[in-house]
Amino acid sequence: MSPNSGIEILRYTAFSADPEGGNPAGVVLDASGLDDATMLAVAAELGYSESAFLTGRSGPGEAGAQDGAGAPGEAGAREYTVRYFSPKAEVPFCGHATVATALALAERDGPGDLVFRTAAGTVPVTVTREDAELRATLTSVEPDVLDIAPEDLAEALAALDWPAADLDPALPPRIAFAGARHLVLAAATRERLADLSYDFARLEALMHRLDLTTLQLVWRQAPDVFHVRDPFPVGGVVEDPATGAAAAAFGAYLRDRSLVPGTAVLTLHQGEDMGRPGTLTVELRADDARVRVSGTGTRIGD
Repeated sequence: MSPNSGIEILRYTAFSADPEGGNPAGVVLDASGLDDATMLAVAAELGYSESAFLTGRSGPGEAGAQDGAGAPGEAGAREYTVRYFSPKAEVPFCGHATVATALALAERDGPGDLVFRTAAGTVPVTVTREDAELRATLTSVEPDVLDIAPEDLAEALAALDWPAADLDPALPPRIAFAGARHLVLAAATRERLADLSYDFARLEALMHRLDLTTLQLVWRQAPDVFHVRDPFPVGGVVEDPATGAAAAAFGAYLRDRSLVPGTAVLTLHQGEDMGRPGTLTVELRADDARVRVSGTGTRIGD
């Protein structure tokens, strides 16, 4: 019997208004009766890079409404406990599935402010309607940026089959976190970024050892415009088409390295090389260490 039997599963794509673009995610708005094995089985059968499961709901001020002091949009927000599963394992946070879930809730209950309680921490989300289009903006947990050991960088480049000379020296490699850990590697040319054929098992082993969710491979087209790709072997897929968690981590990285102003709006193009183009908007604020990632999305027909 399919693990989907009797479970209402919605399918949305995030960071594109086109069902053929962006990053698809499964969304289960009532997963309160599902155990871990069932949620993992559902995510595996769907085969998307991640799926989101709402396992609980609480009103403002009720149990579970901690850890969000000062977060915008929390007063009067609808609050949910959310878990995320790739086809292979649970992950602490997923940006595109957060956007997909917020849009599904907005279509059911109307736009407004939400609070998602995730394994990575509290994530406020605001959904607005712009003309006929819904748009979701998530606010990350407090980010962090770390050095990577030279031997680990060498192993990552070997797994990718990228010569070190193909890296952009203006954007040095770092591990960035904004709910999940991502290794940021910047290509010197668009052609280098487009040529992605890596050793799946070798990269997966390194990522498990370093507790990485994806590699955030980037190429800088303009001061505030980037093209990005995200290998995701630890999730059981070769590449993630649009990665909100990595976009948030990358925004934190750029600010930490003083590569963009303290207040900035950045555009990330992802999925073009996969035939699923999407656009992620990253907002940095000088008075807030957290990073905001926004995008549109749409329901995928059953």
